[in-house]
Amino acid sequence: MNPALLWHTVWQLGDDVDTDALAPGAYMQLGVEGIAPHCLENLAPAFAREVRPGDVIVAGRNFGIGSSREQAAAVLVHLGVAAVIAPSYGGLFFRNAFNLGLLLLTCADAASLQGQSQLAIERSPLRIVLPDGRALACEPVPDFLLAMAQAGGLLPQLRQRLATQASSRL
Repeated sequence: MNPALLWHTVWQLGDDVDTDALAPGAYMQLGVEGIAPHCLENLAPAFAREVRPGDVIVAGRNFGIGSSREQAAAVLVHLGVAAVIAPSYGGLFFRNAFNLGLLLLTCADAASLQGQSQLAIERSPLRIVLPDGRALACEPVPDFLLAMAQAGGLLPQLRQRLATQASSRL
């Protein structure tokens, strides 16, 4: 295991994890803090209680399908999930995730990560590294989306830009 890399604990999920599993409709009136304890309660009952900042989710196809509720991505950010790795995502979830600062990695071979308890994410080139040294390539993430995720989402990124522009005018 390369000590120079940041290692993440992996949570394994299957195909078709929908937004209602991430942010159950029955708790929507409670806000993200109230939804968080119920995130994935029907698929992975221990998840909300045991997930730690920096953990990653490895999922199957169609992660985040369903409604357009941005709380589905917001609750993962709130719980500290560093990234989701899956072969495909619901389109609305994909954009909501980056807008809120959640990194999504599209990896056709994400299923090969089943059984892994830890992994690292290298940024350049963008790939998944396993403790035994094997690596898994992911689809390239456009620079503007990577920057958005690294900034913590669209609004923090815009605030940073505006602050930079204002200070350069002084």
